[in-house]
Amino acid sequence: MAEFWYNLQTHEIEEDAQSDWRKLIGPYPTRAEAERALEKVAQRNQAWDADGEQ
Repeated sequence: MAEFWYNLQTHEIEEDAQSDWRKLIGPYPTRAEAERALEKVAQRNQAWDADGEQ
């Protein structure tokens, strides 16, 4: 089964990691989830920041 990765340098979705892992976020089970990678990162960062403020 394919995995999808978001490439931070090209801002493109890769099916099965093709680039250097340091440039990738993932894996995600679907292309749609990989397309929302930066949104998920932002949400997690906000959650972590909120936990740190308590």
